[in-house]
Amino acid sequence: MMNLRSFSIVVLFLAISFSAQAERIKDIASIYGVRSNQLVGYGLVVGLNKSGDKTKFTGQSLRSMMARLGINLPPGIDPKSKNIAAVAVHADLPPFSKPGQTIDVTVSSIGDAKSLRGGSLLMTPLKGADGQIYAIAQGNLVVGGLSASGADGSSLTVNNPSVGRIAGGATVERSVPSPFSQHNELIFNLHSPDFTTANRMAEAINRILGANAANAIDATSVRVGAPRDVSQRVTFVSMIENINVSPDDAPARIIVNSRTGTVVINNKVRVQPVAVSHGSLTVTISENPQVSQPNVLADGATVVTPQSDIKVEEEKPHMFVFNPGVDLNEIVDAVNRVGAAPSDLVAILEALKAAGALRAELIII
Repeated sequence: MMNLRSFSIVVLFLAISFSAQAERIKDIASIYGVRSNQLVGYGLVVGLNKSGDKTKFTGQSLRSMMARLGINLPPGIDPKSKNIAAVAVHADLPPFSKPGQTIDVTVSSIGDAKSLRGGSLLMTPLKGADGQIYAIAQGNLVVGGLSASGADGSSLTVNNPSVGRIAGGATVERSVPSPFSQHNELIFNLHSPDFTTANRMAEAINRILGANAANAIDATSVRVGAPRDVSQRVTFVSMIENINVSPDDAPARIIVNSRTGTVVINNKVRVQPVAVSHGSLTVTISENPQVSQPNVLADGATVVTPQSDIKVEEEKPHMFVFNPGVDLNEIVDAVNRVGAAPSDLVAILEALKAAGALRAELIII
């Protein structure tokens, strides 16, 4: 059993959900295959004010870049420069991105550069998981952090100066094929899998488009027949996305955050008939060392004798009874009446779960 009594501050959030309200399909589901793709690249940032890398691989990258530009450095020269930094560049390529469009990129130092402020990213190819180049990044960095140091070794750092961003800093060179127009059907995937919600979603689509237009595949996916004419699919999807569906309530769950002591309980939690006795035992140990000082005429030494005082206090245990099928409000009221803290509530819930009286999933994160 996890002990949460060590937390000095415990916050209890009671998640009380009301009757499910209608939500648009576009807010609770996404179309299969319509997704963003991650891109990554390696490049050089130049123009730094002596805050760049001191590592050897940055010099090797500079030598390689200059060789591609037709400048060959003598073999014995190590191109060390504090004005450049090796960086990793990453971006998300949105779905249906076309060549010529621009996307934002994030630039992060991978060496020992102190700051990227004032630097410019040179042309950097961005590759996908398949190794193909999908965008080219270049531009001036915007860095939100600041780093400064003095001659005596003192330094000051605000935020993170080794990470920057370039708005619209990459130009798309290749589009990603999408299954949106390749099949005669569309599959909508729920963000939160639920059999009841998937069934309600299929029924809502059938009420608008007609019987058997949609059917639920599983707890996540709903298949919908799509027009064969690709030009009509945009209007078709727009109509489906705006259909309202009432998602089912989440299962009974209790979430306990072991780091912060936060407890979240939804209103589907129920407790079977059970009696609970809860009290607390406090043990206080204080140290009062005693100093023994020998007579100045005697041949001895000063001795420190430890003395421990132990005090045990036990509060009068409280007992309360849960009736069959009590709801969240009754659980909280019963715990509050005996003056139990949120950490005590966690201990009670864990004991109820172990006894088989708690009709909920207890999740500790």
